[in-house]
Amino acid sequence: MSARSSRRRRRQQAVIKAVLGLIVFVGLFPFLFMLVTSFKTNQQYYESWWLPTLPLHLENYTRAWIQIRPYFVTSVVVAAAAIAGALVLCTVAAFVFARYRFFGRSVLFGLVAALLMVPGIASLIPMFVLMRDLGLLNTRVVLVIPHLVGGAVLGTLLMKTFVEQLPQELFDAARVDGAGGLRLFASIMLPLSLPVVGTIALVTVIGVWNDFFWPLLTVTENELRTVSAGLQFFQTQNATEYGPLFAGYAIASVPLLVLFVFLSKYFLAGLQGGVPGMGGNK
Repeated sequence: MSARSSRRRRRQQAVIKAVLGLIVFVGLFPFLFMLVTSFKTNQQYYESWWLPTLPLHLENYTRAWIQIRPYFVTSVVVAAAAIAGALVLCTVAAFVFARYRFFGRSVLFGLVAALLMVPGIASLIPMFVLMRDLGLLNTRVVLVIPHLVGGAVLGTLLMKTFVEQLPQELFDAARVDGAGGLRLFASIMLPLSLPVVGTIALVTVIGVWNDFFWPLLTVTENELRTVSAGLQFFQTQNATEYGPLFAGYAIASVPLLVLFVFLSKYFLAGLQGGVPGMGGNK
């Protein structure tokens, strides 16, 4: 009976592994196809769509980088500004909401939380009209503002929940030692909130990198396009140059991969509500 159960368990594990392997392959196949195609010429692409071919054309990456470099720089600048602004706003707001009691606190926080329920498409036209009236079209500022606001709203909710779970004894002990609000914020809250900071930073970068319609709507100057809009423009200009086109997609994906490698520990800890290096946040 035990031998039969063992064989059944092995068969179940084999089926599970096969299903998981198939899911992984289906998920990774577009990226593998992108990498394989990025080294091909058009002739190689039409002769063999799915399989790698020799010789490899590394010059596709040189051509792609020359084309997307201004878009890449713009995306980096916009992402850095959005992350910095969102973190400043959400950390201060979350600290105030979590550790101070004042009249209207719950109502004000409810209004902030309600912003998450507003569809982005509903605020698209009012946002565009506002940016136009402020004279911010065709500037990097107009690209930063939506991600700064969105990151600050989401960050405030995540950060407030995290800070409320921190032991009150830490703050009480610091107050006994004479620490004020600024010292509590800088010396206790921020160091312990690195998981959420990493989560907010990564989510904001992904939002900037994947944003397509807003840059296409508000920017007409080529050097101010972000990577997503710039790659689409590159595709329309070089519709048959599949090698450089997919090389551009590969280059554009590198920053997200690098950031996730360095921030994955904090990102996963932030989702789980823990602090790296500690058993928990209690």
